[in-house]
Order: sequence, then structure tokens, then C-alpha cells
Amino acid sequence: MSDEQLIRETRSGLFCEQGGFYIDPWRRVERAVITHAHADHARPGSGQYLCSREGLRVTRSRLGPAAVIETLAYGECQVINGVSISLHPAGHILGSAQVRVEYRGEVWVVSGDYKVEPDRTCTTFEPVRCHKFITESTFGLPIYRWPAQESVFADLNDWWIRCRDRDQPAVVLAYSLGKAQRVLAGVNPSIGPIYCHSAVETLNAEYRASGIELPQTMGVTSLPRRKRWGGALIIAPPGAAESAWMGRFGSAPRAMVSGWMLTRAGRRWNSLDRGFAVSDHADWPGLHWAIRETGAEEILVTHGQTEVMVRYLREQGISARELRTRFGDGDAPGQQRES
Repeated sequence: MSDEQLIRETRSGLFCEQGGFYIDPWRRVERAVITHAHADHARPGSGQYLCSREGLRVTRSRLGPAAVIETLAYGECQVINGVSISLHPAGHILGSAQVRVEYRGEVWVVSGDYKVEPDRTCTTFEPVRCHKFITESTFGLPIYRWPAQESVFADLNDWWIRCRDRDQPAVVLAYSLGKAQRVLAGVNPSIGPIYCHSAVETLNAEYRASGIELPQTMGVTSLPRRKRWGGALIIAPPGAAESAWMGRFGSAPRAMVSGWMLTRAGRRWNSLDRGFAVSDHADWPGLHWAIRETGAEEILVTHGQTEVMVRYLREQGISARELRTRFGDGDAPGQQRES
């Protein structure tokens, strides 16, 4: 294999010079390969895009109707200038993909964001063998070990029932793309009606059109502002927490669904009544399982707890280094942006 880097950092993002394409670029480029539709990975304005077929609808909803988007089925291969590209399930959100890049026998995998536990709203993560693996490390600390999601959703349902019995709505703050739909797939809709912020409801429609089963929901703004909301579940993005939109629910109890809710500091964010630890990212054991399964000779660690992860991997005898990118996690405490 050549000492030349098949994928390297540039001002515009991760670039494969041999293939002439970028992966999740943060500036406008001619050709972009997209791992998933969150805005820190799928930015508008590039000449043409390649994403997974499963993720086409949500990617289109984020990039706009004028974007030129090609798709590949998971595992399908496309060759660009002698470089072979294929997309493989990342398990993060609907359509999320790892990008496998092969050139003259050298294989790199860019994971984007990923989680390894099964999820009814997207295809489960599949490890891909490679020489070099670019991994996220959003929750790359040993304290992050996700509880069984069945027990977390059982607790969320119990909380909703208690709110209903007090004739109160239960307001859940959840990232509009991916997390909100995972909440919908996990709750018990027989408890009461479910209403959603327009940002969530728009993406619910794209999930359903992509073949994902979700319970019946209705947009909040389609109903009278003075409606009685007691017993309802309200799902809104974190960015709506302090908005005038939220005022219609008065002093309704609020919860947030996020991996950050695993810690006490996370649960104190924004005066929440409850926090439910469900994440669309891999936890500490999940990250290391995925890394081992790739069989990679070198691990490049990006966004999150990069220093801790690199140091730990090196202590285990694994070649690792930090890779600087502009990716992040939009539902971290204190971050109000919607992406």
C-alpha cells in the first residue's frame, strides 16, 4: 500500500483526491458523498451528492428539491476514477451509512455517526473490514454505557401515564431527525394522543414514506391554541424549549431524550423534570466493539472525546490518531441548533 493518504483533511472536508470526491464536506464542493442527513454532515450547495437509497427522502428534505442526488443501495458499488465506493449501514438514523473507499487494494471506511444496538427506525450497523477506520467518539468515555432501551422506554411510558393521570401533557424534547422518530417507535400510543412540533412532523412523514412504521401523530399548530392538552404526549426539538411555541403548554412537565441524560449534569440542563438516556451514537463498549470488528490497522478518531479515545487505543497496542473535523452532536446540552 502507498504511504499517500487515500482520504485526507482539507479546508473543505475529508477528500479522496484519487476519486475527486469529498465525504460530508463542510464547504460547497463539486462532488459530495453523504453519510447521513444531519446538517453537520449534509450541507446544501454542492454540485452533486451521493447517499444511501434508504436515506434519500430525509436527505432531500434537508438539502432541498434542487439538489442533485444519486443513491446506492447498501452494499452496492460505484467506481469513480478507479476508486470503488460502497455504502454500508451505520445504524445512526434512517439512511445513515458508512462509506467504504477502496483504491489499489487499500480500504478505508468513514463511519460518519453510528450506533451498534438495533433500532426499529433504521437498518442496523454492520461492521466493514478495512485497513483504516475513521470513527466518531461523541460518547468516547467509559462512563457512557447505555441502559437497555426497553427499560428506558418503559420508564418514559410510566412518566407519561403519571402526567396523564394529573391531566397534564408530557413534553418530550428530542432531536427532530432520528431521535424523535425513535421515541415514537418506542412509546405506547394507547396511553394517549401524540402531537408534534412541525419540524418533527415533517420528518415523520418522510420516515413513513420510506417504509418506517410510526404511530399516528398530529401537528400542534394545526389545532386551536387554547386546546386542552392534558394526557397528550408532545414531541418537540430541543431548540423549541424556550420558544413562544412552548407557551401553549403552560408549566407542563418536560423531559429530554438524549445520551447526555445519562449523567446528572445532563439532566440538570434547562430545568428538566426528567431525562431519558437513549442515544443514536455508540457508547464506550459499542465504539470498541465496532473498532475491533473492522480489523483496521489504524484508527482515526474524530469529534467528541478524541484525546481519551486515542490514548486508550494506543494503550491497547492499536495505532490511533486524531482527525480534526467540524462534525458535532446537535442535541448536546446547551446546543439549541436544529440540524
